[in-house]
Amino acid sequence: MLTDPIADMLTRIRNAHLALHKEVNVPRSKMKEALAAILKQEGYVEDVVAADKTISITLKYRKGKPAILGLRRVSTPGRRVYVGCREIPSVQNGLGICILSTSGGVLDGMTALEKRMGGELLCEIW
Repeated sequence: MLTDPIADMLTRIRNAHLALHKEVNVPRSKMKEALAAILKQEGYVEDVVAADKTISITLKYRKGKPAILGLRRVSTPGRRVYVGCREIPSVQNGLGICILSTSGGVLDGMTALEKRMGGELLCEIW
């Protein structure tokens, strides 16, 4: 039984990148679909296809190197991390993104800052 499905998704993406796989499949949920959509929107993955029970994520490489250099889960089931709109962190001095779960949905850090929304800091990607 999984206790942290978001960390499982990030670990699957990290492991697939390390093994230079073209694609990775993760079990489907609304939260994971929103995370994958943000990764596609920000240019970290090529494509996201949601099937009946899985999400197929096509990974992106630049000159043989993974587009995602690092992933870090911030808020865990045992330790939730909440930030206000003024405390949204800058990841790798602006080279990465953070993803938040807000009352307006799952947003990246810049969009949440523009909408002046805080929430649970899910993960950081660079």
